[in-house]
Amino acid sequence: MSAATDIEVDGRTVTISNPDKIYFTKRGETKLDLVNYYLAVAAPIMNTIKDRPVLLERYPDGASGKSWFQKRVPKSVPDWLQTTVVSTPNGTTSDALVAADMAHILWAVNLGCLGFHVWPTHADPGSTDSPTVYDAAGEVLPPTGATDELRIDLDPSPGISFDDLRTAALKTRALCTELGIDVRIKTSGSRGLHLYALLQPRWDGYQVRAAAVALARELERRHPDTITAAWWKEERGSRVFVDYNQNAPHKTVFGAWCVRPKVGAQVSTPIPWDDLPTVTNDDLTIATVPARVAEHGDPWADRTPQSIEPLLDMSAKDMAAGLMDAPWPPQYPKMPNEPSRVQPSRARKDNGD
Repeated sequence: MSAATDIEVDGRTVTISNPDKIYFTKRGETKLDLVNYYLAVAAPIMNTIKDRPVLLERYPDGASGKSWFQKRVPKSVPDWLQTTVVSTPNGTTSDALVAADMAHILWAVNLGCLGFHVWPTHADPGSTDSPTVYDAAGEVLPPTGATDELRIDLDPSPGISFDDLRTAALKTRALCTELGIDVRIKTSGSRGLHLYALLQPRWDGYQVRAAAVALARELERRHPDTITAAWWKEERGSRVFVDYNQNAPHKTVFGAWCVRPKVGAQVSTPIPWDDLPTVTNDDLTIATVPARVAEHGDPWADRTPQSIEPLLDMSAKDMAAGLMDAPWPPQYPKMPNEPSRVQPSRARKDNGD
């Protein structure tokens, strides 16, 4: 066991225990290497996740070890640590860590956090007693009520290559540009690609999800052979799935600039659109990303809040034409205007077809 080391950051002292512990076996990178990576990308990561609640994915023995999701911060924490109350789809509440500054990030890394899953909302800085908030329909809203990111997850179905994802990303960008919505891209750090739009804080999570459903359906209408909005895997075929439910209220998504719990230390990295034709998820790791940032800066630095009104208008037209809501994930309560959650092939079998 190596001796602990103290890191001074944001006016705090964060102790890193056992800094030489191997976290990523492919190149032998350590806990301290992970700490130094986050310090190297401090400005861009704070630009995207500062003051957002985060769910911690802990791997105390490194990416090859056992893991669990830390839904609640431990009881014994520094007196400066900021938390906020968040809710699950069934209404259960918990105290989540707020990514208030880099000291909070490093505190979590010391616990073995190899994955920050980020809410699309901001917490009240310093608040530890955020009450549950409801909308006019009586549904629980995310922590601050306003969702300020639209997150477009392009998910590869079997038979889909990364080149297919690249093509789908460009088609998605073209549609968003047509609608006046500026979207930026990042690698997922795993197999997919994520497109983000920073939003004006005017809509709740239900409205943002409705916008994502409308976007997915319009992409499928325009590109039915290559892109799908089908929730059920048996209906997707070899097409890129636009996972609109990544925008469901209370849903977290793996954060920008965050390191995946993979032995290669891959990073979910914002990239310029010009880099999309050549970059791969495995190119972007804690060993390579700091140099990219030092040379080229943050490709998301100039984001401005966007409007989803064009997508909400599209959603309203779909509903007026008789379309039902798209299926929700199974852990969510049954929603108004939602179709049956029975798998289509099973429904046909139960009906005697």
